[in-house]
Amino acid sequence: MNRFDRLTAILIHLQSRKVVIAQDIADRFDISLRTVYRDIRSLEVAGVPIVGEKGLGYSIMEGYRLPPVMFTEEEAVAFLMAEKILENHADIHHSELYKAAMFKVKAVLRSAEKKAVEELEDSITIKHKNSESNDLINSTMPVLIKAVSEKKIHHIRYVSETGSIEREIEPIGIYHEHGGWSVVAFCHTLKDYKAFRMERILSIKSTCKSFLKNRITLKEYLDKSIPKPQTFPAVIHVQNEMARYLQEQKYNYGFTNEVPGKTHVRMEFDAPCIQAFSRWYVTFADSAWIEEPVSLKVLLKDRLTTLLKNI
Repeated sequence: MNRFDRLTAILIHLQSRKVVIAQDIADRFDISLRTVYRDIRSLEVAGVPIVGEKGLGYSIMEGYRLPPVMFTEEEAVAFLMAEKILENHADIHHSELYKAAMFKVKAVLRSAEKKAVEELEDSITIKHKNSESNDLINSTMPVLIKAVSEKKIHHIRYVSETGSIEREIEPIGIYHEHGGWSVVAFCHTLKDYKAFRMERILSIKSTCKSFLKNRITLKEYLDKSIPKPQTFPAVIHVQNEMARYLQEQKYNYGFTNEVPGKTHVRMEFDAPCIQAFSRWYVTFADSAWIEEPVSLKVLLKDRLTTLLKNI
C-alpha cells in the first residue's frame, strides 16, 4: 500500500470508531508507531481535525466530512451481523473485502451508533467456520440484540428437556455453534449463567428493568464454560494442482494457515481428530507429503498396510 492510500485508509479507520489507539493502526497496516505518528501529523497538516495525542488515542471531530448517507443503529447492527456471518462462512478473499466495506460503514455512523456497535462487536460470536444453520435469524434475534445492547432484563418462555418453563434473564451475548444460535444470559432462577438455544424460545418480552449488576462478557463465559477440545497440530505439503481442490474440505479438519510455494502449498492444521485427518489425507496422499507430526506418519503407514492387505 502506498502512503496516499494508507493515509486515506487511516482516515476511514479513525472515522469508524469513537477512539482509536495508535497500536491498533500500526497492527492493521503493519507499520511502526513512529510511522503512525507521522501519518497522523500529515492528516492534521492537511486539515483533518484529529483530537488526541500519543499514548491516549485519536478521534475525528464530530461531524467532520460525513457523507450525506446516514445509518440508523438498527441498520448498523444488521451490518455487524452480516460481518460476523461472512467472517466465518465466506472465503478469505470475500471476508476481507467485507471487512474493508464495514470500516467505511462504521465511518459514517454518529457517535451514539458507533458506541452501540463497538459494544456489540464482542458480544456476537460465530464459532465453527462453514457450519450450517436453519435458523440464522428468527423473530427473537432483534429483541435479544437490543437486550444485550441496552442491558435490559427480559422474560422468556422456553422449551427445556422437561417441558415449557419461564425465566427472567439478563442477556450478555449471542453466539452461533453446531448449526444454531444461542443467547448466553444470567438466569435469575438458576442464579447462574446459561446458554439458551434460540429456536427453543417460545416468547420473549422486555421487563424494562436494567441489569442488577455488571455481568461477565461473552468471551469470559465461553472461555470458562466451554472446554477447549484437544487438537493435534499437523503440517503437510500439497502439490499446487491438488491444493485447489481442498479449499472447502480443509476447514473441516482444523485448517489454520497456508504458505504458497513454487510447487507445493504448506498447510498448517490443528486437527480435532488425528484418525479422521489421516483418513482424509489418504484421499490425496499421492500428491502430498507430511512434515509433522511423526505420529501421523506412523498412523498413515499402518493404515496403508492394512489397506494393502485388504485388496
